[in-house]
Amino acid sequence: MTTHSPTPDTGAELLPIATTARTRAALRTLIRPDRGLALTGIGILVAATAVGLLVQPLLGRIVDIVADGRPAGDLTLPVVLLVAVAVVQGLTTTLGLTRIARLGETVLARLRERFVERALNLPADRLERAGAGDLTARVTGDVARVAEAVRSALPEMARSVLAILLTLGALALLDVRFLLAALLAVPVQLLTARWYVRRALTLYADQRVANGAQQQQLLETIGGAVTVRGHRLEEQHTERSAGRSRKAVDLTMRSVNLVLGFYGRLHIAEYIGLAAVLIAGFWLVRDGAVSIGTATAAALYFHSLFGPVNAALVLLDDAQSAAAGLARLVGVTDLADQPEPAAGEPAAGKAAPASVPRQRIASSEAAVTVHAVSHAYGPGRPVLHEVSLTLEPGEHVALVGTSGAGKSTLARIVAGVQQPTSGTVTAPAGTGSAAAGAGEHPVVLVTQEVHVFTGTLAEDLRLARPDASDADLRTALATVHALDWAEALPDGLATVVGEGGHRLDPARAQQLALARLVLADPALAVLDEATAEAGSAGARVLERSAEAALAGRTALVVAHRLTQAVAADRVVVLEAGRVVESGPHDELRDADGPYAALWRAWSGSRTTAPHP
Repeated sequence: MTTHSPTPDTGAELLPIATTARTRAALRTLIRPDRGLALTGIGILVAATAVGLLVQPLLGRIVDIVADGRPAGDLTLPVVLLVAVAVVQGLTTTLGLTRIARLGETVLARLRERFVERALNLPADRLERAGAGDLTARVTGDVARVAEAVRSALPEMARSVLAILLTLGALALLDVRFLLAALLAVPVQLLTARWYVRRALTLYADQRVANGAQQQQLLETIGGAVTVRGHRLEEQHTERSAGRSRKAVDLTMRSVNLVLGFYGRLHIAEYIGLAAVLIAGFWLVRDGAVSIGTATAAALYFHSLFGPVNAALVLLDDAQSAAAGLARLVGVTDLADQPEPAAGEPAAGKAAPASVPRQRIASSEAAVTVHAVSHAYGPGRPVLHEVSLTLEPGEHVALVGTSGAGKSTLARIVAGVQQPTSGTVTAPAGTGSAAAGAGEHPVVLVTQEVHVFTGTLAEDLRLARPDASDADLRTALATVHALDWAEALPDGLATVVGEGGHRLDPARAQQLALARLVLADPALAVLDEATAEAGSAGARVLERSAEAALAGRTALVVAHRLTQAVAADRVVVLEAGRVVESGPHDELRDADGPYAALWRAWSGSRTTAPHP
């Protein structure tokens, strides 16, 4: 179960945060595969702690020998045993902490893998509603906080809890009255922990949200700097950034004050407990119930609790902060498993399905069938209205229409990236030879926003087909007319591209994406304005590349330029989320309809506009 987090100051609907119960269940699921490692590590730590508890009675024995005036030779055995205890405890503690640390890193790696896998499958409109800052804050800050807790807090917490339990048991073995005296500190410690936990979880969650809002504002301001300056909005954006920064700082200072109050209460508990044990020791020694050495061992036992008790309670700070971060990460992983609630008003008063399963069909049947698909990005924001469309095998269909007509939304739904609010989509069963495992990748979507991953050009291409040989890579590049410039790079296919590497201009980056499409060899290719970023100079080159990449496969193309519509087998015109025309280019051009108007406007602008 998750809770959704709207942010009043941004208007964004943040990604959900998992409840405490759901977070604990997710943590158990992550640990379950390594239960053996967990039990072994805890068992070794129990042994190490038990051995370490021999130090106090040995020191008490030394006190008794000295108090009784015995020969110095009687001290030899206790001293030798102290050295042996130190060696054994050191070795076993190291081994136990190593296993606990290995458990933590394994669980952390599993969490990261699951988070990345689920985040990549989140609906595009859900990410748009949340904003990039929220997801960025979770990927960076929350993962880092959980990682820090796993590497430092988890081993220390395990050792501290074991030390506390075993030390209290040792006090009871000395004399149960020592244990009762020591327990006088517990009410103060429990009240301190409760006081802290009740405030910390909410505070740290609010702090994460504030940091996400701050990052979102910075991303918007920096990413849109040209627009901000062009509209003279510097002052407004500076005020927004400052306001969100102040909120983040205020929450940080509140957390600092919370920690200071937490430490102060712990010191009071230590004073109460130690005073009670010393007074109990005084009375018991005076009555002859215990020896001075035993009373000394009891005082040392309680004093040794300062470290683990304070560590365990102080680690609540890290634990609560990590728990808040983990809840935000689990919220994202759960969101990918849950159907999106229907955002629009369902037809005929019936609840529309929030997630429509995509059926697979044989390649001999219709490649894609879209039936009565509607979609809305929020209440009162419909984008598509009962769109029906069929793509026959090998057919190239161009989607055209004005901005906001719903072309990209329909393309994402056909590609399976976006789930419709209602309606059904029947997808092909993928016959591409490179598809992993008989149709696991039947559809490939290429958009105008192409990311060049950091690594060699060959590695970037193999993202689409990991087992591709160098010859396969060169064939794919040659197909999209990119082999010449690829081989002209400083190190050819081994040239490092992406962040910090050789920069590829938009046209070459788009050819790289089209080469990936060729390598993936899908049954259906969806191009969403894939040539838009090239500009006029590279448009013709990219259109040739796209045409070559689409040869022999079914294609749905969101046309940025109507030359793509001319080359298509069929043109589908969208207006306000509805199909208003469908047919070959020549037929629609000669008709006095929406497409003819678009064609006249486009061809007229090409005739009158100066060439660059």
